[in-house]
Amino acid sequence: MAAPNVIVIMTDELRRDCLGCYAGHPQVQTPHIDALAARGLRFDAAYTPSPICVPARAAIATGRYVHETGCYSNAQPYAGAQPSWHHALRNAGRAMPSIGKLHFRSGADDNGFETEIDPLYVANGQGWVHGLMRERNDLFDASGFATHIGPGDDGYTRFDETVCARTEDWLREQADAAKPFGLYVSFLRPHYPLTCPQAFYDLYDPATVPLPRPRGANDGTDHPVLAHMAQACDYDAPFDDDMRRVAVASYYGLCSFVDALVGRIIAVLAETGLDANTTVIFTSDHGECLGDRGFWTKMVMYEESVAVPLIIAGPDIVPDVRRDPVSLIDLAPTVLDLSGLPQEGVFSKHARSLLGPVEPDRAILSEYHDYGAPVGMFMLRHDKWKLVAYPGHPSQLFDLAADPGEQHDLGSEPAYAATLAQMTARLDAIADHRAVNAAALASQEVRIAELGGRDAIRAQPNYDHTPVTY
Repeated sequence: MAAPNVIVIMTDELRRDCLGCYAGHPQVQTPHIDALAARGLRFDAAYTPSPICVPARAAIATGRYVHETGCYSNAQPYAGAQPSWHHALRNAGRAMPSIGKLHFRSGADDNGFETEIDPLYVANGQGWVHGLMRERNDLFDASGFATHIGPGDDGYTRFDETVCARTEDWLREQADAAKPFGLYVSFLRPHYPLTCPQAFYDLYDPATVPLPRPRGANDGTDHPVLAHMAQACDYDAPFDDDMRRVAVASYYGLCSFVDALVGRIIAVLAETGLDANTTVIFTSDHGECLGDRGFWTKMVMYEESVAVPLIIAGPDIVPDVRRDPVSLIDLAPTVLDLSGLPQEGVFSKHARSLLGPVEPDRAILSEYHDYGAPVGMFMLRHDKWKLVAYPGHPSQLFDLAADPGEQHDLGSEPAYAATLAQMTARLDAIADHRAVNAAALASQEVRIAELGGRDAIRAQPNYDHTPVTY
């Protein structure tokens, strides 16, 4: 058999519990992803390194946490300087293209790919620069979010259809190729705008979909940092309940749309015989709040935002379910492991191959250092516990075994003071969160100065999501 091929399929803003294979969701239809999970290794406690696109994708590429890459925000993109798993495969002689969204700085950088097909970089090579001004909560007009819901055509959908077709063509060209490959396929959906193709929207009756979960009295949404975030990115203000149902139905439809694209790729692997020596990794860069607790999109540390699907399926993968916490920084050493390439010392000391032994005592970090958060948000998952630390503010603590919906913040309860201290010590063993917070803010001040200062940034065009021309 030829050396193994690896395909990483990345979706954008796919909420983990909106897949049938995870929640047994009573409505969302994702048969192709469910089938992939049934014959593969499914991770039930996988987390993004950051609940926002650009920092997450830099971390996933390099196998390093956000504070290790320095790509703290959507205006500090990956520029190819740190080695990635793409570099490693390409430099080892593998075919290594990307197809679709990268959200890196530009094609002028060496991002590690042999070729970049239909790439989408950050806007203007800079990204969303307004978010650098984190002390503000009045720079973002979220009102347009609620107007782009329901059935219809959208450039994000057309982009993904093009990415899928390019992927099918590329795979068919590899059917008789002797050279092993890595392939990175990256979709935009189900990321908003929540405008959904009619055929997929019609799968869901808005009258029957659940309304988002309201804010709870003890769920921590009154935390001062989250209150700042809620005002900075108030997507929910224009909605009434009928509109919320339409938006949820649209998102469900976009999940089914992405599932259909994945099904097309899996079908081509079977058609060409490449399925016999190709491993598929399926995941998403982060989740989607979907109106829960009054939040839409991501940018908070609740499970709906920070938890992600992660599935590995291939001829040598034994079907199983893993419940220990893992991170998407683990993708980089895993791809090298699957490809038979050395990984020692290539990525962060915190990254692990997902094919290695389970580490039951391992703790997982996620960070957020962008607009709406005047200080950094640091999430640590260890065993059943979840800590969210905000330098200079009270920390939050959730028991995910007893309270999977994160309805009861235990952070201020005296009975849990020892657990809170232990979790904080575990966090600081990975990264001193106060020092990281200071470093992130300092680096962003440097970037603001490079861009000409705050007034110059405010004069730049603003946008709600990275524009496409498809």
